[in-house]
Amino acid sequence: MAHTEGLQLRSLVKPEGQLEISLVMVPTPQPRADEVVVRVEASPLNPSDIGLLFGAADIGTATLSGTAMQPVVAMQIPPAAMKGMAGRVGQPMPVGNEGAGVVVAAGESAAAQALLGKTVAVLGGAMYSQYRCVKEDQCLVLPDGAPPAEGASCFVNPLTALGMVETMKREGHKALVHTAAASNLGQMLNRICLKDGIGLVNIVRKPDQAALLKSQGAAHVCDTSSPTFMEDLTQALVATGATIAFDATGGGKLAGQILSCMEAALSRTATEYSRYGSTTHKQVYIYGGLDTGPTEFNRNFGMTWGMGGWLLFPFLQRIGPHTAQALRQRVVSELKTTFASHYTKEISLVQALQPAEIAVYGKRATGTKYLLNPNKQ
Repeated sequence: MAHTEGLQLRSLVKPEGQLEISLVMVPTPQPRADEVVVRVEASPLNPSDIGLLFGAADIGTATLSGTAMQPVVAMQIPPAAMKGMAGRVGQPMPVGNEGAGVVVAAGESAAAQALLGKTVAVLGGAMYSQYRCVKEDQCLVLPDGAPPAEGASCFVNPLTALGMVETMKREGHKALVHTAAASNLGQMLNRICLKDGIGLVNIVRKPDQAALLKSQGAAHVCDTSSPTFMEDLTQALVATGATIAFDATGGGKLAGQILSCMEAALSRTATEYSRYGSTTHKQVYIYGGLDTGPTEFNRNFGMTWGMGGWLLFPFLQRIGPHTAQALRQRVVSELKTTFASHYTKEISLVQALQPAEIAVYGKRATGTKYLLNPNKQ
């Protein structure tokens, strides 16, 4: 096999309170019978990846050392945050949940051999690597002619969006609310709901983000920067009947505000008063941490409510392999439409370690999504 080794990006928390990101040369395993080697050519910098990449470090303290081809970035971790990093101390961790590329070597099984030369998407971890050896059943073959960049985000965002809709249905709700809704994920969710005829309330924080979603057909968009936000949200909840929300911010007051507005919307259609509030269950799932501060809420939404966490991988385990595979196949069949992703810049592994680039993609801001190409020179 020609591709015997390749660069891999790793993140290390040191006991003295420093985070170090580096590129190391690692051997590429010889594929076993049911394995293939993928030359990775596209992998998104998702918020979940950035969370592992930087941990609790302050990206504003980034300093660069090492060589031109194997740079090393060091950042300081605030002392108060080190307790939360205890499980990572001393362990160099590879990064990158998903990506896409070309199969350049395969084991002897028929299934593995059938993938040789194919462009595939992979959910395999350690995707910020030039080469990844994975089991053949972790690969999703892309449509003929689709470049790796089109399949780089085949899993996390599409399956999260589909998972939100599936969770809504399974828990007996008829419409949903989504925050940070102008993101790649939010735009996907909007397209799914439009296609499937599902009511969706999109929450954004800027007028230009609201305009973007409305230009894509979104019927209900509420801007937190508007002085009428709470009334706008309540009206949208009355119109849609949404009683479940997925919140990407996590911290701050937004999750509580959503529950308050859900209760207000339900009270407008209530036929009798109850001092315990509506008997309709209202649920907010926090699935991200764009705001790393405490989650704050005033309990003014009755007694029938829930607030909890939601993560993609436990959800996929709960629904089982058959349903999960059906969701994946939908992603492939609608790759260029419903599940199309857009990136502001493609960078190499070396560029990913430049402080100027970190300052942009490290903010995890809407409209600044980067695509990493580990084999870009």
